[in-house]
Amino acid sequence: MATTYDSGGAHGSAVKQNDKLVIGASSLGTVFEWYDFYLYGLLATYISRHFFSGVNETTGFILALGAFAAGFAVRPFGAIVFGRIGDMVGRKNTFLVTMGIMGLSTFAVGLLPSYGTIGVAAPIILVLLRILQGLALGGEYGGAATYVAEHAPAGRRGLYTSFIQTTATMGLFAALLVVIGFRTALGEEFFGDLGWRLPFLVSIILLGVSMWIRLQLSESPVFQKMKDEGTVSKAPLTEAFGRWSNLKIVLIALFGAAMGQGVVWYTGQFYALFFLEKMLKVDGATTNVLMAVALLFGTPFFVFFGWLSDRIGRKPIIMAGCALACLTYFPLFGALTNAANPTLARAQAASPVTVVSHDGDCSFQFDPVGKNKFDARSCDIAKSFLAKNGINYDNVEAPAGTIATVRIGGQSFTAPDPSKVTGADRAAAITAYQDQLKTAITAAGYPTKAEGMNKAKVVLILWFMVILVTMVYGPIAALLVELFPSRIRYTSMSLPYHIGNGWFGGFLPTTAFAMVAATGDIYYGLWYPVVLAAITLAIGIVFLPETFRRRIED
Repeated sequence: MATTYDSGGAHGSAVKQNDKLVIGASSLGTVFEWYDFYLYGLLATYISRHFFSGVNETTGFILALGAFAAGFAVRPFGAIVFGRIGDMVGRKNTFLVTMGIMGLSTFAVGLLPSYGTIGVAAPIILVLLRILQGLALGGEYGGAATYVAEHAPAGRRGLYTSFIQTTATMGLFAALLVVIGFRTALGEEFFGDLGWRLPFLVSIILLGVSMWIRLQLSESPVFQKMKDEGTVSKAPLTEAFGRWSNLKIVLIALFGAAMGQGVVWYTGQFYALFFLEKMLKVDGATTNVLMAVALLFGTPFFVFFGWLSDRIGRKPIIMAGCALACLTYFPLFGALTNAANPTLARAQAASPVTVVSHDGDCSFQFDPVGKNKFDARSCDIAKSFLAKNGINYDNVEAPAGTIATVRIGGQSFTAPDPSKVTGADRAAAITAYQDQLKTAITAAGYPTKAEGMNKAKVVLILWFMVILVTMVYGPIAALLVELFPSRIRYTSMSLPYHIGNGWFGGFLPTTAFAMVAATGDIYYGLWYPVVLAAITLAIGIVFLPETFRRRIED
C-alpha cells in the first residue's frame, strides 16, 4: 500500500483511500495516547485526594500536578530511545510499542490502591506509571508525525500533519467527555470515591481498537526506500546530536519554536482549566463542560492553520501565535475572572486583601515533602490560609520581627505570635484566627464558589486561547519534519518537540501555581508562559528558517 504514494500527488481513488487510512489510523492511535495521558490532568483533584492525602491541601494539589509533570519530564528520554529505534527499525513498529506501553500504564492507574490502603507506596507507584506514560508518549508523537508527513504529497504536508496536531486536543476532548459522562451518571460523591477510576479502566478497550487499526498500516515509503537502498542510519543519536550542523538546528527548533508552542498549548488548554477550578472556584464538572465546548469550536482551526501554512509558510503563523499570547494572556485571564466569577472580581476590587509582614519571616508556600505545617511564623499562618482558599492578596513589607497582619478592606487581623503560644494553645489560636479571617472574607463578599457566571463569555475567552494554541501547534509537525534529513528525522524532531512540550510546557501548571502560592497574586503564574513565548518569538524571528517548500525525501 505504501508504495502507491509519491511526492507528486495521488494516483487515483486507491491512493486517496490510503491517505484516509494513514491519517485516520495514525491520528486515532495518537488520540488514544493523549486521552490516556491527559486523564490524569483532568482528575488531578481526585488524584491529590487519594494519593497525596498525607500532606496539606495546597501542597497535595501541587504535588499531584508535580506527578502529572513527571510524565512530561521523561518525554525527551522517550524521544531519544524510541526516536533512535524509529530511525533504525521503522516508524510503524515503534509507535505500536509506545501505544502498548501507554495503554497498559493507564489501565494500571485505575487499579492502583490509594494512600489510605498502601501508604507511601501509592504515590511512588503512581509516579512510576506516569514515567512509563511519558516515555511512551515521547516516542509516539514523532513517529506519527513523521509517518504521516512521509506519506503526504508535496505542498500538503501542513494539511496532512495538522490532523495529527488535532489529536492532543481531541484526546483531551475525549477525556473530558468521558469524565463528564461518568460524573453525571454516577453522581459527584460516588465519582469522587471510586468512579474516577473508571475513565482509566475503560482505556483498555480503546487500546485494543487502536492497536488493531494500526496493525493495518504498512511502513512509511520514505523509510522503506532507505531500507531497500541500505541507507538507514546506523547511529542516529550521533548523527543527530553529535554533529554541530544538525545539533544547531535542533536547538533552533527547541528555543525558536517548540518552547513557545509548548507554553501556549498548556496555558490555553490546561492552566486555564486549573485556574477556573482552583482560583475562580468553578466546580469541576462545569469547568470540564466549558472547556469541552471551547475545544469543540476551536479544534477545526488546527486543520485550517496547517492548510494555511502550506500556502504562506509555517514560521509566520507560529510567531504570530506566540506574539498574541504575550500581548493577551494577562487581559484574557483578568476577563476570565470577571466572566466566570464576577462576585469574586467585585470583592477583589472593593475589599482587596493585603498581608503586612517582613518578607524574611515568610516561608515559600510550598512544601514538597509535606512536613511544614506553616505554623512556626505569624506570616506563614496568615499566608497559608489565604493560599489554601485561593485568595488573591498583595504583600506590604514591614520591619523584621513584625507580627503579620492581614488587611481585608478596612479591617486588620493580626496573626497569632508562635513565640508566645505553643502546643494545643497554638493550634487553638490558629483555628480561631482562621475562623476570623473566614468570617471577614465572607462578609467582604468573597464567594466560596463561583457566582453570576457568564458562561457564553467564558467559552469565548477559552475559545480564543484555544485559537492561539491552534496557531502555534497546527503547523509545527510539518515544520519539524521538514527541518531534518530523513535518515535521522524521527530522532532529531522528537527531542526538541518533547523538551519544549514536556519540560517547558508540562511543568507549566506546577510552576505557575507554585509562583501564585509564593506571591499571593493569582495572575503571577502567567509570567511563566509570557516570558518563554517572548523568548521563542525573538529567537524564532531571527534564526528559525522557513521550510514549507523543502523536499523531505532526502
